[in-house]
Amino acid sequence: MQQKDVTQLLMAWRSGDHEALEKLMPLVYDELHRLAGRYLRKERQNHTLQTTALVHEAYLRMIDQQNVTWQNRAHFFGIAAQMMRRILVSYARTNMAAKRGGGNYKLTLDEGVNVSVAPSQQMDLDIAALDAALNKLATTDERKSRIVELRYFGGLSLEETAEVLGISPGTVKREWRMARAWLYCELEKEEQKEKN
Repeated sequence: MQQKDVTQLLMAWRSGDHEALEKLMPLVYDELHRLAGRYLRKERQNHTLQTTALVHEAYLRMIDQQNVTWQNRAHFFGIAAQMMRRILVSYARTNMAAKRGGGNYKLTLDEGVNVSVAPSQQMDLDIAALDAALNKLATTDERKSRIVELRYFGGLSLEETAEVLGISPGTVKREWRMARAWLYCELEKEEQKEKN
């Protein structure tokens, strides 16, 4: 996929060209599918939400956005990450409520993009708990929360995340490390509260 082609189609779509949207989907579908597959591989094995359904739901929500000023390919996939996060959190909450708390849906906090996690920092996460922790982080440092969302849920590289946020890749790398450490501490505190 040519980044330039996607960016040009996004600009045309933003300007009201509905044919651009039809041309965009084939260019981004495979990458959206890989992104959704990455999320679902991190969840429980018997997850009933299928990759294709997650892609289609996220895509439908994205094209329904009225006030988005599409900037470029990285921005598009950043928004896609946000939509997929919302869908997965909503799905997890609905299923947990239906089962009256019978089973948390686990995932691992690594974004799968060439960043190794120290074994001592690996832990299973409940997606709803991760969402709550990210929302809490956003109240104190919205940029770090957004970095986690883009890197973990969006699968964006350091460079793509930097482009979306308008900061340097070095800043992304540094804040990504700090945000992950904060999240691990926050999630461990919440887990201890639940045990007590």
